[in-house]
Amino acid sequence: MASRYSEQTSETPVLDTRPLTPPPDIEIARSVQPLSILLLAQQRFGLPAESLVPFGHYKAKLDMAYVDTSDKAPRGKLVLVTAMTPTPAGEGKTTTSVGLNDGLNRLGLSSSVCLREPSLGPCFGMKGGAAGGGWAQVIPMEDINLHFNGDFHAITTAHNLLASLIDNHIHWGNEARLDPRLVSWRRVLDLTDRSLRNLVCGLGGKAHGVPRETGFDITVSSEIMAILCLAEGRADLRQRLSNMIIGRRADDSPVTVGDLGMEGALSVLLKDALQPNLVQSLEHNPVFIHGGPFANIAHGCNSVTATRAALALNDVVVTEAGFGADLGAEKFIDIKCRHSGLRPDAAVLVCTIRALKMQGGASRSRLSAPDLAALRAGSVNLERHIRNLQLFGLTPVVCINRFPGDTEEETTLIKTICQHLGVRAVSGDHWASGGDGATELAQAVLDQLSADEPGVRLLYEDSLPLADKIETIAERIYHADRVEYTAAAKRQLREYEAMGYGHLPVCIAKTQYSFSADPALLGAPSGHTLPVREVRLAAGAGFVVVVCGDIMTMPGLPRRPAALDIGLDENGLVVGLT
Repeated sequence: MASRYSEQTSETPVLDTRPLTPPPDIEIARSVQPLSILLLAQQRFGLPAESLVPFGHYKAKLDMAYVDTSDKAPRGKLVLVTAMTPTPAGEGKTTTSVGLNDGLNRLGLSSSVCLREPSLGPCFGMKGGAAGGGWAQVIPMEDINLHFNGDFHAITTAHNLLASLIDNHIHWGNEARLDPRLVSWRRVLDLTDRSLRNLVCGLGGKAHGVPRETGFDITVSSEIMAILCLAEGRADLRQRLSNMIIGRRADDSPVTVGDLGMEGALSVLLKDALQPNLVQSLEHNPVFIHGGPFANIAHGCNSVTATRAALALNDVVVTEAGFGADLGAEKFIDIKCRHSGLRPDAAVLVCTIRALKMQGGASRSRLSAPDLAALRAGSVNLERHIRNLQLFGLTPVVCINRFPGDTEEETTLIKTICQHLGVRAVSGDHWASGGDGATELAQAVLDQLSADEPGVRLLYEDSLPLADKIETIAERIYHADRVEYTAAAKRQLREYEAMGYGHLPVCIAKTQYSFSADPALLGAPSGHTLPVREVRLAAGAGFVVVVCGDIMTMPGLPRRPAALDIGLDENGLVVGLT
């Protein structure tokens, strides 16, 4: 593959002497001096300083007017990174994405990685940040995990402005005849707070509005978040905002944002947020971070805008999709690819020996001990994900993300299982050694890119009824025997099809911890029932959200939230952030 960039800069650090067990992520991140983001963009992409809107010295937004994404422009190869079903033992999808990108650059390719932005909910809850880990990180780590360049604040503000305008419209005469009982637009907050899930607003008398039931969801589940990630420019953004349905009249006819003339104000708040963010890895390789986490309750993909920009500027672009391949990769292909026309040229499926042993029934306290029986039992989860990706026409490269304590015998077992399935498995040591520990993985990906182009297939056609789309995913991806709908969900599906939205793809919202809707069912369960609780129409984003089991669109905090360990030291530096 010809390279548009094959020369390492003199500032690229040498990583060959790093210890096997690095210090905490935040200390590693601070140990590397970032390059000026203006210098990085000029050296790597030939972009002038005026093409960036700097947020300090080391992060910026990219003005898309300076990037040619037309059909005639060179287009890099797109590599999708996904993973096995997540466990508390860790899989390292973002870490692997960053490490793979560093490894590709070490092999002389011009490569960038497109990641999703962290949410403050997990940062202060139980999952931690989303800037990678060890020596495969993105910097400045604290800024990326805390507020970043303001995108989530803009989305939160736009979403809640709309909620305020809706209540104000009802208060001042309700010209659109919105039924207060049928307003579907809730409020959002980029934190986890179970107490806000269900509320009554407008109490206190006539001067304080019309009382009605509402509640809060987490910002990442907002339809505006999905619109920002799927919009192709400002005009498309405004049109999608206009198409959002915010409630019904007494006769059940829908009311849109456009009916109330509110899309202009929302688009103003999102004007800057639409531009992708540019930062860098510890090895000074370009990283685009823009929108889209939470593939369990949202579509969980980086923005189309950032992906197109990266493809126009690089030989290879690595991008990640959230949680396991049953959620993130399925939505990447059936929603993001369907809407944008993008297609991955190769895929990487991340696993760890620890997580596979946990899928096989090993207790969390014994994951460091060799256990071939548990590893063999848990490998059915990896096999299911491999076969699912093959349904889409992708032959993944399996990355065994190495942890200290993994034995050669355990690694060989996973490689042998993958070989029998017709896929290549390689070990990745990027957590401990950065790009140098990912060169074998990078070479395997390049070998895959050099093979015949995959015939990537969508799982279902647009013309299929909504219920059939849900059942196709349930049966072919989750291996469920049946789908069970509540009476409300059945009615909602009929209504959406009658309204002309039956052609939209579906976005399954369910637990990330199992192929089923029950997080306790590990491995590769079959024959289960997928319970559909409710269905929500995201007409502006262009999909139908299918809420399954006990999944919540406003998570709660764990017994001991991560926030209790985060603070500032005597020098004003953040401590405890992971």
